Amino acid sequence: MTDLLQLVIAGLATGGIYALAAIGFTLLWQTSQTINFAQGEFVMVPAFFSLAAMKLVVGPLLHRGVLPLVISTIALSIILKETVKDFYSAEAQVFPTLLPDRVVTLLPGVAVSLAQIGVLAVSLVTIGGLQWFLGGTRTGRQMQATAQNPGVARILGVPVERMILYTFVINAGLAAMASILISPIYLAKFSNGETLGLVAFVAAIVGGFNQVRGAIAGGLLIGVLDNLAASYVSTAYRQAIPLILLVLVILFRPQGLLGRREERAV
Repeated sequence: MTDLLQLVIAGLATGGIYALAAIGFTLLWQTSQTINFAQGEFVMVPAFFSLAAMKLVVGPLLHRGVLPLVISTIALSIILKETVKDFYSAEAQVFPTLLPDRVVTLLPGVAVSLAQIGVLAVSLVTIGGLQWFLGGTRTGRQMQATAQNPGVARILGVPVERMILYTFVINAGLAAMASILISPIYLAKFSNGETLGLVAFVAAIVGGFNQVRGAIAGGLLIGVLDNLAASYVSTAYRQAIPLILLVLVILFRPQGLLGRREERAV
């Protein structure tokens, strides 16, 4: 039982990082109906590169429709990954942790790293701050109005294009936070974005692509299941867990665990 509790806490810490990246997918989908395939690379590359790239790529394409924007994020993903590999290193690099790695005992027999507790705490505070921003500020409410109905929001005077750009900027900030938290665990490597991007994408779908709370739930759930699978099944199968969960959700609840059904005119 104590081992299970330790695994759950560690899984929640990792899941909190997945949730940060998954929220980025959800926010972008809500405001622009766009899937950012460079999300994993945003976690791999420092935030200021992400911000600069989004201003160069997103701004000029906002008025050209969804498909060019989606294609541009695929190209951006390749550019970021190959640039880091060619100009820095293709080998995994040790990334210093900002949190103490000392082990503490929470309950008899339950030892947890302070770094894991810190990662979970930072993730939850960041998520809480984002929820407050979206619901408690004028800009956040305008972003939600853009997500719900961009046409009506534009009629009411909401600068829709600016809200979409703000969403990309917030997404870059979330990705930077996730990068700082997860790089000490998985090391800094140019290919990290592929795995992290896939897991975050699956987490957003599993939880509900049109709900921020769904992205949070999906990230935490995958983090816990991933840790349990690695411990009780095999580390060789841990990467298959998100995909199995994705298939089950698509088959039995395609809108996601906490998502809502949407009807769109074609």
